[in-house]
Amino acid sequence: MSTKHSSAEKRMRQDEKRRIRNKSVKSAIRTAAKKVSTAAEKKDGAAAKEALLDMIKRIDTAARKGIVKKNTAARKKSRMQKLVNRLGA
Repeated sequence: MSTKHSSAEKRMRQDEKRRIRNKSVKSAIRTAAKKVSTAAEKKDGAAAKEALLDMIKRIDTAARKGIVKKNTAARKKSRMQKLVNRLGA
């Protein structure tokens, strides 16, 4: 990390911190999504709804912070909501 400008070095340090933070948030979203689909496979509507609420909360937070794009967040939420709604039908 030996660049010519100290500002570039600082930017690289900041980018690395953000990359690690964003990676953990995205991982948490994937884990939450997996919990929803696992509960849906087991036909456990109550657990699926609970997991869905947790996933939606995580996705909304990530979208607000710019970690995932707004439309990506909406698409993921919509697909999981459809999955849970099929259980109730």
